[in-house]
Amino acid sequence: MDQTPARLRVLRCLPEAFVGIDVFLAGSFRARLLGLAGLATMPVSAGLLIPNTRSIHTVGMRFSLDLIWLDGDGSVVGIDVCVAPLRLASCRRARSVVELISLNSRSPLPLCGDHLIDRRRMTPF
Repeated sequence: MDQTPARLRVLRCLPEAFVGIDVFLAGSFRARLLGLAGLATMPVSAGLLIPNTRSIHTVGMRFSLDLIWLDGDGSVVGIDVCVAPLRLASCRRARSVVELISLNSRSPLPLCGDHLIDRRRMTPF
């Protein structure tokens, strides 16, 4: 049974963005506003891409996040690990961010400079 929250299942998925992780695109205002806030949990195999942003908040979050900051070309420019609820995070060089549930057991996160997502795929529907 799919454990991906219903709020994410309605978003466009970019399955080849990360190996083993389905990245959902928060392309609408509502999806960007809600993000992952209020969700009780998140599958390890899912993440949320928020394009056109340099900062996020974790108000309303019930779990910590790993953040992968991407530049305009989809290359990693920063990584924040275990960002707790009720925090602000930003990366001046970033143009988008991927939010993942923070887990110590996750396979290694990408490194700065890794190219993850093709910019053309980050456009909303």
